[in-house]
Amino acid sequence: MSLADIVTFQRLKWCSFAHSAFYLCLLVCWIGGIEGPKLFFGWAHGVGWIIMCVLTVLALYAGTISMRIGVAVAIIGAIGPFIGSYEFVREERRRNKRADGAGRYSQVSDGS
Repeated sequence: MSLADIVTFQRLKWCSFAHSAFYLCLLVCWIGGIEGPKLFFGWAHGVGWIIMCVLTVLALYAGTISMRIGVAVAIIGAIGPFIGSYEFVREERRRNKRADGAGRYSQVSDGS
């Protein structure tokens, strides 16, 4: 089993969504002045960001994600993980579009 089999695009995407959800809960607690869960969600965001950084480096090494996603998750993700989640969605749409387009363009002959 290779590193690319373990650190897949889909797994990273869902980890990014989970990290964004923790951050959203942290923001809600901060805005609402809810002190109890704020500590938990603060730690979840901090530890989650560190885990996402490690996973991002591994995914970049394995060639699973692009550098754009890596920067969005590891650098911008410290203060706003929603950007990393957005980049995963954007990249997935781009990959699907490219896969759909490959079938159409492969039918065009070289002589046209």
